[in-house]
Amino acid sequence: KVRNIADQAADAPYKDEYCCAVIVNGKYLTANPKSAAAATRALLKGAKWVEANPAAAARLSVEKKYLASSPELNTVAISHLRYVPSVSGADDAVKSAAAEMKVAGMLSPTTDVPSLASRAFAHLDGVSDEWLQGVEVERLADGQVPLDQDIRLFAEMILSDTEGSCCAKEKTTLAAKN
Repeated sequence: KVRNIADQAADAPYKDEYCCAVIVNGKYLTANPKSAAAATRALLKGAKWVEANPAAAARLSVEKKYLASSPELNTVAISHLRYVPSVSGADDAVKSAAAEMKVAGMLSPTTDVPSLASRAFAHLDGVSDEWLQGVEVERLADGQVPLDQDIRLFAEMILSDTEGSCCAKEKTTLAAKN
């Protein structure tokens, strides 16, 4: 039986935190700044596409076997989270994480958090919130979650593994095949 302990999409403080950042090795970044910027722009554009097409992203990730899931369950997961790409959001997240790591004792009490955060976050050429606002992605006709679909109720149904859930249907189908 699955029990939800914390929901990063709904529970404070997680629901207001930025997700997700890309980490680039410092040596690679120094040697390949244009490639690092291009890869980051591609990832941000991809995140924007997922934000615009959560159901399509869910299907694609299952069809390509990136995840061992069902399209329905993955649609719930992707729709439930906030994939809102932001350069300033990532920068703020690094600053916040560094401060929290110091409080938790993971960093020395003498650590200069603002200095650490400024060294840890690289501002790349051509990668900014202004650039991101101008990025357009295609909205696929069947890429969105239907407006009448209550994601929370659908998620509860799946997690409860009742007879009507896609998980139970999948188990029944598999059992019938065997």
